[in-house]
This record gives sequence, C-alpha cells and structure tokens, in this order.
Amino acid sequence: MNNILCISDLHLDSVDSPLTEALFNLLLEHKNVPTDLYLLGDLFEIWIGDDHETDLANAVAEHLSDFAKDHNNIFFIHGNRDFLVGDAFAQRGNFKLCCDPTYITFGDMKIALSHGDFLCTSDVDYINFRNSVRTSKWQVNFLQKSLGERKTIASEMRQQSKVSSFQKDSVITDVNVDAVLDFLSMEQPDIFVHGHTHRPKIHQHKLNDQTCDRYVLGDWGDTGWYFKIDKNGPELIQFNISS
Repeated sequence: MNNILCISDLHLDSVDSPLTEALFNLLLEHKNVPTDLYLLGDLFEIWIGDDHETDLANAVAEHLSDFAKDHNNIFFIHGNRDFLVGDAFAQRGNFKLCCDPTYITFGDMKIALSHGDFLCTSDVDYINFRNSVRTSKWQVNFLQKSLGERKTIASEMRQQSKVSSFQKDSVITDVNVDAVLDFLSMEQPDIFVHGHTHRPKIHQHKLNDQTCDRYVLGDWGDTGWYFKIDKNGPELIQFNISS
C-alpha cells in the first residue's frame, strides 16, 4: 500500500522560484518511497491552456513524469487558478486528472480530497464565477482565442480576483461551515483534505456517532505544507522554503 501525499496552492509562476525548487526537492525526497501524490489544485498561479508551453510548464512536466516512474502515481484536481490543465499536459506529466471531490481509501479509512473552493458558498460572486468558467462552453470559447488574448483575459481576471478578495471579509472567503457539515454528513469520510483557503489547520467535526478530521493545507511561501498518511497515521506537515 502506497503512502499518500497531498499538496495544494503552490501558485508556481517561474521555473527559477524557490517554490518551484521546493516542489522538485519534495518530489526527490519521496521518489524512492512508493507514494500516491495528489495535487489538489492551484499548482500554478495561472494556466491559460496546455498549448502555452513555458520553461516552467516543461520543467514541472519533466519532474512529475520522472516521479511517476516505478511505484509512484500522481493525481491532479483542478484549482481556481489552473482549471484549464487538460489531457495533453497530464500526458506530459504522467498524471491522472480527477474529479473534485475525489474519494480514496487508506486501510479502512475513507478519505475525501478536494481543492475546497466548492464549499465557499458564502462568497456568492465567486461561486457564480466558478460555475461559469467550469462549463465546457466557456472553456472551449476561451481556448479558441489566441494566446495573447488569453493572457490578457487571465491577467484581468486575476487582478479582479485580488481586488475582490481584498474587499471581502475573511469569513466570506473561507469555506462555509454549514456547507462543510452537509458535505461530510452526506459522504461520511474519516478524513477530508483540501486547500484553497490558505488557512492551514486541522479541524475535527463530530457528526452523530462519527468523527471526521478535516486537514486544510496551507499555501506555499516562506514555508510549504503537505498532508501525509502512512503506517504511522495522518500528519499535516509544515516545512521551510529557502529564498
């Protein structure tokens, strides 16, 4: 049985950044231990299509593909920054695209995995935006535009997102607790791992006779975060990233 490793919210934007180096070091560190790696969204700061080949995209694909050799597997759940990652890049990086949420097991434990943004139901504007850009119609229309047009649109969307987030109360941009409890009551996982909110913490939810531990991954900056479960049990791990 492979160990499980989950990361999210790296927001990579340059092949030369400390964050990119930290990712490659993490892959190297776990390469020789059979591992199922789950990328829970926002691996990239921006993704305008698989046809936009950059040094960063090429390097990440190469390192992921190398990690996925032998006994390792990689799975990708889309985030709000990289929801346009498609089959072509998945093939290059030797990983599998997964739905959100995705369910796996480790021993007798049921584990739910997600980027987490679908639970931010208090932020109505964001949910409406998410529902729009996740449709095939919107994505086909966007990907038919030139790379230059896509870059401009993506830059404008990112700027609007920053302004909007700055103006909203932190309670609005966090997951909605009622939405979380409804999801957990329906799916009944033993562990729920997600990112998106950049608020790393372990929450314990009691639902009737069952308890679910919710592991919220942090974004990467001066430190990085990952969730790991092996024979010793689950952990939320923080580590330093050198600048």
